[in-house]
Amino acid sequence: MTSTPRPPSPSPSPSQSPSPSQSPSPSQSPSPSPSQSSLSSSSSSSDEEAAVNSFQVDLRGLVDLLSHHLYSSPRVYVRELLQNAVDAVTARQAHEPGARVHIRLSATAGRVTIEDSGIGLTAAEAHSLLATIGRSSKRGGEHGLETTRQEFLGQFGIGLLACFVVARQIRVVTRSARDPEAAPVEWLATDDGSYTVRELAHDARPEPGTTVHLEGRPGSEEWTEPAKVERLARDYGSLLPYDITFDDGEGGAPRPVTDRPAVWDRPFPTPAARRVALAGQCARLFGFTPLDTIDLDLPVAGVRGVAYVLPEATSPAHRAGHRVHLKGMLLTDQASNLLPDWAFFVRVVLDTDTLRPTASRENLYDDETLAAVREALGGRIRAWLTELAASEPERLAAFLRVHHLGVKSLARHDAELLGLMLPWLPFETSDGSMSLEEFAAAHSDIHFTPTVEEFRQIAPIAAAHGLGVINAGYTYDADLLALLPSVRPDLKVTELDAGAVTERLDPVPTDVELSLAAFLSTARTRLEPQACDVVLRAFQPVSVPALYLDDRQARQERDRTAALDNADSLWSGILGSLRGSGPRARLVLNHNNPLIRRIAGLPDATLTGTAVESLYGQALLMSQRPLRPADSTLLNRAFLGLLEWATHSVENPKDAQ
Repeated sequence: MTSTPRPPSPSPSPSQSPSPSQSPSPSQSPSPSPSQSSLSSSSSSSDEEAAVNSFQVDLRGLVDLLSHHLYSSPRVYVRELLQNAVDAVTARQAHEPGARVHIRLSATAGRVTIEDSGIGLTAAEAHSLLATIGRSSKRGGEHGLETTRQEFLGQFGIGLLACFVVARQIRVVTRSARDPEAAPVEWLATDDGSYTVRELAHDARPEPGTTVHLEGRPGSEEWTEPAKVERLARDYGSLLPYDITFDDGEGGAPRPVTDRPAVWDRPFPTPAARRVALAGQCARLFGFTPLDTIDLDLPVAGVRGVAYVLPEATSPAHRAGHRVHLKGMLLTDQASNLLPDWAFFVRVVLDTDTLRPTASRENLYDDETLAAVREALGGRIRAWLTELAASEPERLAAFLRVHHLGVKSLARHDAELLGLMLPWLPFETSDGSMSLEEFAAAHSDIHFTPTVEEFRQIAPIAAAHGLGVINAGYTYDADLLALLPSVRPDLKVTELDAGAVTERLDPVPTDVELSLAAFLSTARTRLEPQACDVVLRAFQPVSVPALYLDDRQARQERDRTAALDNADSLWSGILGSLRGSGPRARLVLNHNNPLIRRIAGLPDATLTGTAVESLYGQALLMSQRPLRPADSTLLNRAFLGLLEWATHSVENPKDAQ
């Protein structure tokens, strides 16, 4: 931001407020005295005393800062108007308990007015508070309001100047309730940075309070249009603790802005009626009818509200915003740090009096208080799940059909909740989709595949041979399976390895395997460069000719070998010393498959080797693993070899016999 310094000009101090005859004109543009400036500096040395100067504020630069950097939208000016009025009324009631108070907002084309029966200001206070950046009537105890400071909405002293984001001119007419003899005061400011203060006749405002008139700047017409102002006022102020009305100037009765108490605090004849009312609020605020609702009543944390469960599944990475009211005033509808990450399946609307806003008052300040509230809200949602599991399993089942990912995310850090949810959380298994409890009833030894691709390759074969396999390639499933033995110590959970699968497959009779020794030798020789063993088994389904199996150790050994091939002499020695005798990948040939038996009977060893390489490539592709350069080379060689053999056989049919 670039600001233009202006030389200081004399201005009356708060104790020397100008009378109407002494009031400066707008062209005189008095500046606050050094004692009134929000920023001042002084310096001194041992030899001489330095002059004290005031920083000058370029209001145009300030407006640019507010509208383009601090606030997300000009719409916040309505919030600032409501905030100042509510704080003034709060101060009036603290000063004069039982005083009748009101706030009235009105708008016509290009003009917005708000009038309150709040505490009001004297001429000195108008100089000190309205025209000094960073000064607030809520600061300190200078006006005897320190005891009620926690009731105020405004905390940063930016105040009325924020309205210059839409206004060309701001006129304030105010009368103090603390000094009944003081005359009403007019404070008039324009967006060039000048202002005047003058006292008015007593009948200009007979009662204490303040009226603020905004005259819109060219280009801001959409923000001062009556329907827009009313809509913004309802959005920001529907839960404020005082009656606020709106008048569009068309002669109709003023309409209420506030709608208290909040829906979640209203009495209803039946729980069903309450659910209908809450669902209606959810539809208005968020645009969906909730699957369920969760009360968020945390008196100790100063929080009251409701969480709405989304009716459709959503991504765990999606962080849609929640609506947070601070002492009734809408703070933000995009609070993304209010709930734990796992609670992505709800949208929340709540009111709080404990959380801190950011400087722009458009989000929550992430501090220890918010962290504690976030944990407490997460605990309330968890308690709701526990209650459903204990007393309303049908509602829980309906919820989990849509949002099992959220519960899995929570359960991976909570063994107790995992144990509670075992009968409900769905998993993809070799026996079909079912809960862990159902699966554990059939399999005491539970195997899992770390990727979806491996599971899809092995699942049909595992099911046919009684091997219990769970697909842990989906989000959170591997974490839950790792936690499962702590909940069910009788269960053994291990990652599926090639040896476990091979052992479950039916062996080929010894005499048959001996008769195929030459074929198996050729196959193993051809696949040795791929670090892959060849095993002959008989398994179902018959339609699968070959199965490619490996495990974590085999992959690690393969990666080590690849690194060794590409390493320099130093690293070759280090990696070579790490060579172990760990398991290697396996190509399991299915002797039940007719194609395998025909390949095993080929008289040409070269053609047999090419066919084996083709089987290897096909099994590798079926497993959907990424291909290494050596694998791609083998696939190309096998494909071209088979093509050449096929075309050569056509040209020389006698050679093919």
